[in-house]
Amino acid sequence: MNSMIRRLSTAVALVALTTGASLAQDEAAPAVDPSAVVATINGEDVTEGDLELALQGLEQQFAQLSPEQRRAAALSALIEIRLLADRAEEEGLADGDEFQRQMTFLRERALHSAFIEQTIAAGVTDEEVRARYDQEIANAPTGEEVRARHIIVETEEEAQALIEQLDGGADFEELAREHSTDGAAAQGGDLGYFAQGQMVPEFEQAAFAMDAGAYSAEPIQTQFGWHVIKVEDKRQQQPPAFEQVGPQIRSVLLRERYFEAVEDIRAAADVEIADAELKATLDAMEAASQPGAASESDAESGAESPLETAPSDETTEPAQ
Repeated sequence: MNSMIRRLSTAVALVALTTGASLAQDEAAPAVDPSAVVATINGEDVTEGDLELALQGLEQQFAQLSPEQRRAAALSALIEIRLLADRAEEEGLADGDEFQRQMTFLRERALHSAFIEQTIAAGVTDEEVRARYDQEIANAPTGEEVRARHIIVETEEEAQALIEQLDGGADFEELAREHSTDGAAAQGGDLGYFAQGQMVPEFEQAAFAMDAGAYSAEPIQTQFGWHVIKVEDKRQQQPPAFEQVGPQIRSVLLRERYFEAVEDIRAAADVEIADAELKATLDAMEAASQPGAASESDAESGAESPLETAPSDETTEPAQ
């Protein structure tokens, strides 16, 4: 059972892991010896491996710095951490119950991350990612796409006057650059390819009803103004390239493997919850992920088809 509570508790770890893997593939950094010593603190070595751990832990704080500045800032942080940690040892703070609880939790969290990276993520092969892509392509619905241009103006009279100019042989792209009031004007009104459901209904209905090469005989009104539309091309909807969605497919596979592993491990474990109120809340959250609530749960976990892409700004308002 892929429960809501498990989805919520692992989302950050999974995103961080898959993002890191993607970046490692796209921007491979030069190999560095993790045992190379970069500094010493009271005679204790600070290695490249130590520096890398600090960089990972403080990545957001260092986001605005250059690579060399990030390394220097990480070293400075390590120096402060080591010196204050030594002083805390001298004062006996490591012996406190609260500190020991924190150490136990941090160790378990680090082992959790290591298990994901070295056991689960390492098992997702390039061949499996490609096979999942091919499967999604085979199952993906196909439909018609239209490539269109438009000119949008404020009044019906303006739009009608533009149609009359087109009837007289005027160039559509030039008229769009000169008269259209939206951002596509600079591209001659070009909106690119779009499928059904990606434009406001009035605009979409008119565009899909026209033949390639035709322009609208009458002005088209939408909530954004009055349009003159020209259909440049029609084609079957094209699936995204493997290179475009490969990292997302890998992330989906990683999530699936993670939940499978957790399911198996939890099934074999003896878990008892003594707090009755906490148990009731957890049970309710678990029940929400059962069949019947699966759609909502999957939406929260990002379990949609990896071939689905977010609509562009043009999907609701072609005039903007």
